[in-house]
Amino acid sequence: MGLSLATAERWVERWELQQQRYAVDREERFTVIADVVEHITAGREGRPLVVDLGCGPGSLPARLVRRLPDAEIVAVDRDPVLLELGRTHHPDAARYVDTEIGAPGWADELGLDRPLDAAVSTTALHYLDRDTLLRTYRQLASLLRPGGVLVNGDHLPQDAAGPAGIAAHVGRCRADRQRVFTQEDWGSWWAALSRDPELTDLLAERRRREDPLDSGRPAELPLSAHLELLRQAGFGTAGPVWQYGDSCVVVAVR
Repeated sequence: MGLSLATAERWVERWELQQQRYAVDREERFTVIADVVEHITAGREGRPLVVDLGCGPGSLPARLVRRLPDAEIVAVDRDPVLLELGRTHHPDAARYVDTEIGAPGWADELGLDRPLDAAVSTTALHYLDRDTLLRTYRQLASLLRPGGVLVNGDHLPQDAAGPAGIAAHVGRCRADRQRVFTQEDWGSWWAALSRDPELTDLLAERRRREDPLDSGRPAELPLSAHLELLRQAGFGTAGPVWQYGDSCVVVAVR
């Protein structure tokens, strides 16, 4: 099911463009995550060990490894198409692992030989329901070294106690001002990719997994719920270090 580099480059470039429709200040958010990981690993001996949860085609690992060229990055996703795009387009950025975050035994699939310095994620964890999220946070806390961090860049709305509607509106206005105008969105990207004959086998495998991939999406938890669950899971401190509208970077320290 291997891909040519030219095919992977084409589809990853189109992925990067369509993803800008969905994330406020996407590159800034990536930069903030890299800032945190660089800070938390500064001065430590040995190679930093980082896991990326929901890596897609390797967007965050590719940026992290430019900042931290000595880092060992384990990139995790459940989508065989996106994983193969990452392996082909960003082969040196990470070791890619095919597993579903929160599923039984998923952490064992990572093949870690020492505690993590950081676990990072972008727009992946908000898909998990409350029970799965708490279980995942607890597993991550057990995998991180003391002082290690979970850094999550995601869409995390405010709860009823805050100006949720205004915050969401401010974020949409910011996104509209900065958007790279492209007619391609998530759905049309997948529709176009499905017509590429080089991806036939990978798409068949994705369809085979269709039920778990496309199961009902739980209601998104507000930022306050994530912070509460992180503290329940054993993280000492947790809070946002960057936020615009509903787009946040949350850091939890083990």
